[in-house]
Amino acid sequence: MTRVLIVDDNAVLRRGVASLLEAADGIEVVGEAGTGKEAIALANEVAPDIVLLDVRMPVMDGIAAAGPLSQIAKVMMLTYAEDEERVSQAIRAGASGYMVHGRFSPEELEQAVIGLAEGRNVISPSVVSVVFDALREGPDGTEPEGPAALTEREAEIMNLLAQGRSNGAIATELFISEKTVKNHINRIYSKLGVANRAEAIAAHLGVAPKGQEA
Repeated sequence: MTRVLIVDDNAVLRRGVASLLEAADGIEVVGEAGTGKEAIALANEVAPDIVLLDVRMPVMDGIAAAGPLSQIAKVMMLTYAEDEERVSQAIRAGASGYMVHGRFSPEELEQAVIGLAEGRNVISPSVVSVVFDALREGPDGTEPEGPAALTEREAEIMNLLAQGRSNGAIATELFISEKTVKNHINRIYSKLGVANRAEAIAAHLGVAPKGQEA
């Protein structure tokens, strides 16, 4: 039996996940907790194989709890949060999996728990690119600067920026949200050491912005 601890401050959601897993063969829910602090204490008591951990919780959130819990069991973030910063932080903190609510079926959740117990990493398709971006970063979360530091997706967006495309047009062409485009653009600015679109395009093309020496 794969022993699972479920951690989420939403008791209704927590009970729903527990009910799904309790109906699955080979999985036993051994406990539930509403905060990261409670989860650590309970994990030491019940010794789960897998901890399903929400990101946003009071007292101690999932990011802070992922490190200590990963010393006891395999940790999979099970959350609505899919922004780049939180996904990266969770992976660096020790999470071996990351699944986003609304993006999986009951059967996929069951398979993910079993897969994690067997030593496989489990990542929702919606956050795969974010995980690869995180792997490109240094152990302290810093990134190299300059055009060479851009990920494949960032380079793709930078090329479209240089063509004069708006955020909305880029989002439509790449089948992503405008918010995701903005997040990528902010990361591009940071890596290129620029403050706006014109400077980014100039850096991308290898020319000095108007009014500056080459």
